[in-house]
Amino acid sequence: MPHTRYQTIEVAVPLPVDRTFHYSVPEPLRSSVRTGVRVLVPFGRRKVTGYVLGRAVDPSGELKDIIEVLDAEPLFTNRETAFYRWITAYYLYPLGEVIKTALPSGINIESRRKNVTNDDGSIFTHEHLTTGKGIRREKFYHAASGAADASGIRGAGARILLFLLENGEASRANIYEQFLNPSAPLKRLSELGLISVEEREVYRDPFREEDVIAETYLCLNDHQAAAFCRIAESVSAAEFSPFLLHGVTGSGKTEVYLHAIAHTLEQGKRALVLTPEIALTPQLVRRFRGRFSQGIAVLHSGLSVGERYDEWRRIRRGEVAIVIGARSAIFAPLENLGIIVVDEEHEASYKQSEGVTYNARDLALVRGKLEKTTVVLGSATPLITTFHAAKEGRIHYLPLPERVQGRPMPESRILDIRKLKGVTFSPELIAAIAENLEKGGQTLLFLNRRGFATFLLCKDCGHIYRCPNCSVTLTHHRAKQRHFCHYCDYSLPAPSVCPECNGTNIGLFGRGTERLEDEVRELFPDARVARMDSDTTSSRGGHARILKRLEDGSIDILIGTQMIAKGHDYPGVTLVGIVSADATLNIPDFRSAERTFQLVSQVMGRAGRGDSPGKVIIQGISYDHYALLRAAAHDYQGFYDEEIAFREDAGYPPFSHLAMVVISGTAEKAVEKGAQDAARSLREERESLKIRAEILGPAPAPLAKVRGRFRWQILLKARNRTELKRLLHTFQRNWKPPRILRTIIDVDPVDTL
Repeated sequence: MPHTRYQTIEVAVPLPVDRTFHYSVPEPLRSSVRTGVRVLVPFGRRKVTGYVLGRAVDPSGELKDIIEVLDAEPLFTNRETAFYRWITAYYLYPLGEVIKTALPSGINIESRRKNVTNDDGSIFTHEHLTTGKGIRREKFYHAASGAADASGIRGAGARILLFLLENGEASRANIYEQFLNPSAPLKRLSELGLISVEEREVYRDPFREEDVIAETYLCLNDHQAAAFCRIAESVSAAEFSPFLLHGVTGSGKTEVYLHAIAHTLEQGKRALVLTPEIALTPQLVRRFRGRFSQGIAVLHSGLSVGERYDEWRRIRRGEVAIVIGARSAIFAPLENLGIIVVDEEHEASYKQSEGVTYNARDLALVRGKLEKTTVVLGSATPLITTFHAAKEGRIHYLPLPERVQGRPMPESRILDIRKLKGVTFSPELIAAIAENLEKGGQTLLFLNRRGFATFLLCKDCGHIYRCPNCSVTLTHHRAKQRHFCHYCDYSLPAPSVCPECNGTNIGLFGRGTERLEDEVRELFPDARVARMDSDTTSSRGGHARILKRLEDGSIDILIGTQMIAKGHDYPGVTLVGIVSADATLNIPDFRSAERTFQLVSQVMGRAGRGDSPGKVIIQGISYDHYALLRAAAHDYQGFYDEEIAFREDAGYPPFSHLAMVVISGTAEKAVEKGAQDAARSLREERESLKIRAEILGPAPAPLAKVRGRFRWQILLKARNRTELKRLLHTFQRNWKPPRILRTIIDVDPVDTL
């Protein structure tokens, strides 16, 4: 059926403008233009890429013509356009930039200019447009019919021909792997007509180094079976239905996901699985590939641009039944979606903090509602707001209160370390590690700070080494013999002389995972020790390599940051030591207790997931804080009861809705004045619109300077979300700051740093 021929179209451009634009379509291009393709359009004095949203409604005035259609097939559908429009309206971000965020970077247009001579001798500059990452094509060789009877072929040519006869076909890359210098023999075989060659498109395969090990379905216990039945009924009904799958660590949430997705595929529908970190993806993908023969795609930042582009095209073409990925996978172009799973739904990493500040966890619910899809939010430590919604009946509650196979929760103990001056490990923790090593168990040691020392101090004059671009101290990394800022990557060589007093008495204070590793190696020289943080996992596949060593038993003690806390399932881990459990309690954020409870509970949950019982030792100064006491007791309900009372008294979510306005710039005084002007404007708009909202600030951000930019912030609180959005829309429309300032409106901020 022919598509609609548009004469005028609505176009979104990926620029910071809060409106769309109308263009006319010249007759020769009308057969090519449709919703979802990109077009090259004149925009002021330049040409930009735009996204076609559909026919222009009530176009007025003289419209400019589009210049070129850039895609043969649409990149997004009408349903996806509705999703993008919702994001634009909610997060107050330009529609063109939202679409650019949703599409893979591999299709971004690159402009190449060259001079072209006309027939009359005049010269003009031609702009040639190509995709940032082209389609990969590869040559494939086949043995021709009758090649088996060929005679007179000797040496490498004969071996290559035999290889092709045995294998049917082989790619150019495969032949070059198998044979030394095959170019000449291939040319000779082709000239003799003994082989044929064809060039075709191939996908870059992110699984190329992964072996598939078939898995069988495990029997569900009563709680798992009850949860699965509720989810399966929802999938079959094809209605939007949100669930909270609240299972203690080791309760078998993933097995419920797998059964639910198998049911979804049986219904002829597709599945989207979100995971908060790429570190979790390899293990999850292995389990899914072991269960499902249907196409599986992955989308996360650990892939190359080309791999992401190819995975996206596989999904767009309908060649994939299951997509697994981090937050950006919420934009995966899956048709006929039956279920969305958000694993570890409490994780703050679902929030995109730069560009379009969306929250993939929240967008999963939005997309589920738009597409009439079942959404499962899974966690052992759900967000306070999610659990509150479940209690109010807005989300269906599915409890998994026990570990699978009746395994006990790990035994835990909190230690007061106020008297351990200058000592990392308590005697109890050292003894527990030694005992665990003797029994052949594996140990996880958790400290949420990387590096060797968290700050440097001149003991003679008190000078502290700080980042010149950010309001933070520098962290010493001994392996690199440099001091680093973990916000902007500024670094300097380890100094031997103080820049203030020329003294040489420079001390290293605080502990990071690198220092912890050194101390563990000194205490247990025969143990096989590894470290997992962003320094040791920066290379491709870094996470997977370390976790595979833990899985196969070649690591006795793994030291790490929060990377080791999230969802990993390794039966050999029988001891977990939390070195400084209360560090996150001191963060100036109303969620600090919640984050501490979640992090400690998740780390504890890595222990005792196999046949041997687990043990956890928690070290802290604020050892009697309710977040630590409740975590140690595996008591989510008790923590919720205490935390929700604080939230209600202070008027924080779920009893209000928040937004943050951040003003930043490189001139400190200008930023301060801009923040004051913005706060004044917000208060004036509030009074004018008669909106009930609390406006706190302006005040310097806790991280008052990041990457050379000074930062001030204004926090807005309102019980009515619609009124808060109306205030923000009005402010955004009327606020005209100086060009040297940058204004970011963060709706539903997940931190206030």
